Amino acid sequence: MTPLDKPLRREVQIGDESYTLTLDPEGLKLVRKGHRKGLDLRWVDLVSGDAALAAALQASLEAP
Repeated sequence: MTPLDKPLRREVQIGDESYTLTLDPEGLKLVRKGHRKGLDLRWVDLVSGDAALAAALQASLEAP
């Protein structure tokens, strides 16, 4: 296996929108192309089951 020791970026098409997915040693980030803010998930939250809670909290903070 190859360790994830630096950020890995890939473009993902979701519907009609393009996103940038970044994987790094801390977690993952999904951002709409051309924007700065997006969804951040830490690996520790994902494996502990707190990822859904963290995503819901982040979404509530970004709501208008």
